[in-house]
Amino acid sequence: MWRPPERIRHPLPDEAWPSAQEAAASTLYSPVRLGPVSLAHRTWIPAMVPWRATEDGFVTPDVLAWYRRFAQGKPGAIVVEATGIRDVPSGPLLRIGHARFVPGLRSLVDTVREASEGHTKLFIQLIDFLRIRRRPPRGRFLGGFLEITDAHRDAVGTRDDAVVREALLAMDDAELSEVLSERELEALRFGDRERVTDLHLPHIAALPQALPGLFADAAARAKEAGFDGVELHYAHAYTMASFLSARNTRTDGYGGDRASRVRLPLEVFGAVRSRVGADFCVGCRFLSHEIIEGGSNVADAAYFGQRFAEAGMDFLSLSRGGKFEDALQPKEGWSAYPYTGPSGYECMPTVFSDASGPYGRNVDAVATIRSAVRASGYDTPIVVAGGIGTFSQAESILRAGHADVVGAARQSLADPDWFAKVLEGQGADVRRCKFTNYCEALDQKHRQVTCQLWDRQDLDAPDVMLSHDGRRRLTAPARRRWPR
Repeated sequence: MWRPPERIRHPLPDEAWPSAQEAAASTLYSPVRLGPVSLAHRTWIPAMVPWRATEDGFVTPDVLAWYRRFAQGKPGAIVVEATGIRDVPSGPLLRIGHARFVPGLRSLVDTVREASEGHTKLFIQLIDFLRIRRRPPRGRFLGGFLEITDAHRDAVGTRDDAVVREALLAMDDAELSEVLSERELEALRFGDRERVTDLHLPHIAALPQALPGLFADAAARAKEAGFDGVELHYAHAYTMASFLSARNTRTDGYGGDRASRVRLPLEVFGAVRSRVGADFCVGCRFLSHEIIEGGSNVADAAYFGQRFAEAGMDFLSLSRGGKFEDALQPKEGWSAYPYTGPSGYECMPTVFSDASGPYGRNVDAVATIRSAVRASGYDTPIVVAGGIGTFSQAESILRAGHADVVGAARQSLADPDWFAKVLEGQGADVRRCKFTNYCEALDQKHRQVTCQLWDRQDLDAPDVMLSHDGRRRLTAPARRRWPR
């Protein structure tokens, strides 16, 4: 993963944990309403992909154990990992693109209800993504994958495609860069990746016609499964975020200026709301800033937030960065990972940071977006996340009016009971995330995500579920007083 050049190591923030009385009187532990749903607390576990589903996208015992463990800490809300809305293979990621997935998802809902004693509301994040191929070996790409065009034939000086391929294989990188197009070079160096601007591809041109129905169908299945709501995934490197991006230059009315770029996200929301009704919570997660050259910025996000609030979304959750455009080159045989470049760092900053530090790096942008939404006359709740791991930090954000709900992914992974411990006046017993991104490194390799603070602990204890290699436990140990 990319690191800021300054490489300043930031210590964990000092924390004077509140007493139980102080926590109970805080804003963090006060209720908040998200449309038809009321959260008992403003504590939120954002979506994290743990790589525990089957290769066909079904819920497994490992998936149930993952969410059960978070639910035992009784956060106000949990958002289930990005779940594919299409009925297509996508590896060990949850899917909701067909009715056959509903029974497993219903068991997930029941598991969270039971483990949290009905305290925690459960949303599921709905995602669409375009095709991305693995980085090919150089010989295979030039020798077979690359489609030979007249540009290549003219550069080599022959109409014989076999001779063209031989000539390309003999070229060094500098020579190839003179012959191959920018997209062909990208396909060689990173793997081929579809974009929403590839209007020459019929299925890409048809996305505005296809996606509203696909999202609406998925949301209806989520409601059938018993979820409290859905979070439409409009963030990071995926389809809907790409429509919102300032780099979206589609010429069919769905790209270009802000109003055109937000058109499809609004149409998707409209289709979902029409299908599930007003009694089902529907919000979205989008970016406060893309952090890429030519990408959308905070002003764009403020405009989108206003439009989403105007349309009637029940909550807006803000993330940051995480784009393919600045991702590091993957190894041969691996896919590009959108959290390896500068934009990915902004999404999941570590203790090695610039002078601004990694803690609450997204707060200022979120505050600007919330202010714009409020100035437009809407009180839509805003969820902030990114490097938040203490009560004081969360409470100060809420009291300053920068956000209405506080999300904490990595800290909740480090200690799924931390919200409950703080509320009970036992904050000193919280096992604190070190923000080294051990978990993110596992995700990058598509390995089952765990936390270095507990994944080697009590491996031989009864009923412990282990990773595929048998070396790591898959959930945090049962609640106890952690060693300090």
